Amino acid sequence: MVENRTSGSVQSVERAFHLLELLADSGDSSLTDLSAAIDVPAPTTHRFLKTLVALGYVRKLPNRHYGLGLRMARLAGRVDFGPIVKPHLDTLAREIGESANLAVLEGDMVVYIAQSPSPHAMRMFTEVGHRAHTHSTGVGKAILAGLPDDQVARITSRTGLPAATKHSITDLAKLRTELNRIRRTGYARDNGEQELGVVCYAVRVPDVPVSMAISVSGPAFRMTPELGKAAVPLLISEAQAISDELLGALD
Repeated sequence: MVENRTSGSVQSVERAFHLLELLADSGDSSLTDLSAAIDVPAPTTHRFLKTLVALGYVRKLPNRHYGLGLRMARLAGRVDFGPIVKPHLDTLAREIGESANLAVLEGDMVVYIAQSPSPHAMRMFTEVGHRAHTHSTGVGKAILAGLPDDQVARITSRTGLPAATKHSITDLAKLRTELNRIRRTGYARDNGEQELGVVCYAVRVPDVPVSMAISVSGPAFRMTPELGKAAVPLLISEAQAISDELLGALD
């Protein structure tokens, strides 16, 4: 049974948002599973979903499952995470000495929504609002590694695996191998895959309702493996701190 969490609330609105939360957690789900999860008969659940599909917040997939729609992704991308995230990006830029970024998954692409610049005169700059493919960016691969394999396959089937540089991964089997490595080690690395001469280390922000990742990036001659070893633990620590603060803000 869906809990009536707010006195005087409209139950149908609560159930609609509960469906969106379930889809955010699962990636996609069937009508039967969603109906059982909210303890509502399937015809009623179908009416909720039909309305959400018509509004663009949910989409019906070829396998007859449901997933979040592009309008939901656009809303997520417009949330202002700056007040919470910016101090952590500032810490990364100061401690590592390279530019720090936050990106979210919007539809099938990553969108950069915040940055703290490197103190160096020669530094990497990614414009806030810039969109990029998931498979050729550190933040994108970190996000993909946190998704189920079937969802990764659907994303890449829609976008393809275009080569941004000669180092980009353009084969799904190789991408899966890379994502498994990221899952084991806890971090992603972009070694000239998005832009030649640029190296990036990235970590997914865990447990939050929006797929997001943070990164540090800089020219390859400064982003050495030694610097990477120092950057990864700090990235993991700051990602967890961001998660704790965002989840605290939702309570």
